[in-house]
Amino acid sequence: MNEDVERTVSEDTDAATPTDGERRRFSRRAVLLGGTAAGLTAAGVAGYAAREQLKRLWWRLPGVDQEREAGAVDYPGAEWVAASGENWRRADRPYDYTVDRVVIHVVQGSFADALRVFRDPEHRAAAHYVVRRDGHVAQTVREMDVAFHAGNRPYNERSVGIEHEGFVSRASSFTDAMYRSSARLTAAICERYGIPRDREHIVGHVEVPGTDHTDPGTLWDWDRYLRLVRAVRTRTAR
Repeated sequence: MNEDVERTVSEDTDAATPTDGERRRFSRRAVLLGGTAAGLTAAGVAGYAAREQLKRLWWRLPGVDQEREAGAVDYPGAEWVAASGENWRRADRPYDYTVDRVVIHVVQGSFADALRVFRDPEHRAAAHYVVRRDGHVAQTVREMDVAFHAGNRPYNERSVGIEHEGFVSRASSFTDAMYRSSARLTAAICERYGIPRDREHIVGHVEVPGTDHTDPGTLWDWDRYLRLVRAVRTRTAR
């Protein structure tokens, strides 16, 4: 678990390929942004930087952000336990940021420990999900939003983070129930965003550039985990 406390707009220009329904949303986006950009031009603030900034601010305009329902979850059966608003940033993924990674974490503590610190505004970090050793899943941040979990801002913007109860130095932390439950969750995320189920796109926290974390550690069985993820056949929809 690492911190990402920057709140400024990213210069990243990744964009998801829209469906027909999404194109209708983008049409409204183009109208709204076009008018806003024209205003900025008149004010002498137009230019590449302003346009790039608007790409990341379009969801703030009335009528363009995704519907939000209190207590809603993205993964059926997950328990909703909201993280503090200081531990994530509102976004409208995958329309403003492409989602193409799943990052695997280990708490270095219990399921309850993870939920406690994610609710703590001073912690300044949270993952989207926490998986308990018996396979129970809690969601703490909506997938559409940017959770501060990877310690690398571009990775936070492009990924979904999954914490796992336990310790990197204890093989007993990683139960069969946990592996199977987490694999189903990861498979659902991959299908939702078209993410390949491979080690380039399903990564450990230790593999995030610039991180000082070692999780999920050498005892995490990647071969087993990827086999389980690939074996899941599911249909999900946003």
